[in-house]
Amino acid sequence: MADRAQTVPASPPARLQLPLLASVFLVAACGLAYELIAGALASYLLGDSVTQFSTVIGTYLFAMGLGSWWSKHIDRDLVARFVQIEISVGLLGGFAAAGLSLAFAASTGPFRTLLYGTVLAIGILVGLEIPLVMRILRRELAFNELVARVLSFDYLGALVVSLVFPLLLAPHLGLVRTGLLFGLINALVALWALWLFRQVLVRRRALTGFAIVSIILLLAGFAAAGRITSLAEGWLYADDIIHTETTPYQRIVITRWHEDIRLFLNQNLQFSSNDEYRYHEALVHPGLAALPAARRVLVLGGGDGLALREILKYPGVESVTLVDLDPAMTRLFSNSPLLRQLNNDSLNSPRVRVVNADAARWLEDNDDSFDFIVADFPDPTNYAVGKLYTTAFYRLLDKHLAAHGLLVVQTTSPYYARHSFWSVAATLEEAGMTTSPYHALVPSFGEWGFILAGHMPYVPPSRYEVPLRFLTPATTATMFEFPADMARVAAPANHMNDQSLVRSFEAEWRHALH
Repeated sequence: MADRAQTVPASPPARLQLPLLASVFLVAACGLAYELIAGALASYLLGDSVTQFSTVIGTYLFAMGLGSWWSKHIDRDLVARFVQIEISVGLLGGFAAAGLSLAFAASTGPFRTLLYGTVLAIGILVGLEIPLVMRILRRELAFNELVARVLSFDYLGALVVSLVFPLLLAPHLGLVRTGLLFGLINALVALWALWLFRQVLVRRRALTGFAIVSIILLLAGFAAAGRITSLAEGWLYADDIIHTETTPYQRIVITRWHEDIRLFLNQNLQFSSNDEYRYHEALVHPGLAALPAARRVLVLGGGDGLALREILKYPGVESVTLVDLDPAMTRLFSNSPLLRQLNNDSLNSPRVRVVNADAARWLEDNDDSFDFIVADFPDPTNYAVGKLYTTAFYRLLDKHLAAHGLLVVQTTSPYYARHSFWSVAATLEEAGMTTSPYHALVPSFGEWGFILAGHMPYVPPSRYEVPLRFLTPATTATMFEFPADMARVAAPANHMNDQSLVRSFEAEWRHALH
């Protein structure tokens, strides 16, 4: 009988029911947090957020199922086992983001195996938690009441963390600190359980020492999180890192080597100051110089202000509206003296109005018309960005384009992603516009593509009235000619319901990089 008393503790007093249910709330919050952190980290490091979140969540749920099944084999010392699991999941889940970031920076080879192995291990531990709590409570509550209360607190914890993670934790603490914070919560729950059941636990002193050591380790990790992140990014980026920032939308990193300044978003290079003028001159001037009467310009994306710099060279342009999703980007490039020098302080020009909003939603809510529109979005690496390359979005853009106006879209590389490039052309044409594709050599990226679209025949400019470093009328004419290895191929239009462009883009660039 004595052994049996240690196997299943006596029915918890009524005063312990609420603390135990509060523990359910906390462990549920932690469990979902680890899932969100793994999905976000995978999407940051590997791209294609839909695929990464889908596979991470699927693996995690499967692992929780394994944990729940395995819990039936734990039939002794339930509280002690619960404490051990809480400490283990706190350490593993807490340090997961830090460890995975360092592993990715050191070598991308085994990263996917390590990622899904970590998710599997955390999921199994999390899957053990709730069944054990239910078994600890089962002698006090009727089955239907037990299930209702435990699952209610479980789902409530998941709801709370699903709201605070994207709005507060990830943007302000970052993924590494957020993981360590929830690891601390798990360890503190273990310590709390040790105190609640201090009268029935046999090895309480050893478990308490284990819990305290784990809390010290997690606190040390939390304090060193900035150094851990800097170390990982130092391995990833060859140049000196001068600014890092995590926002609700992306990870911003700016590096510098001598005079070369580089911007990375989610580890993807956006520009190098050594040659960005080639990209931005090619993006803006072939279209805008062909519209001498242009007065109103719209820029979608381009929060670095570099396309604005080129547009503001035209004195006839009276107003430019820039719509960029991430306020951190426009704030950074508006305030940093180094970056303001790079974009000629374009974001602070009295002719510029900066709007931080989703481009599609902003277009739906406004009826302004523009003579020239620049769509300078990131490449369609995921479905969230891919929607900005669909027939539906281009039809929406067309409603805001003046009858005589032109739209220009940055359109990836016609050399490395040939099928994707011509898919964008087909998408614009299906949306009802006439296209004029062209390309330019940007050394940091290779051959890069652009497409002009509108409803009037396009005639390249015979002269440029503004100072340029790269373009001339002669070189502009050659940009509209495609050699055989970049010539047009049959490619489908990109629609909202299938987004074939995202899949073709990922496949072509994966092949190009290997």
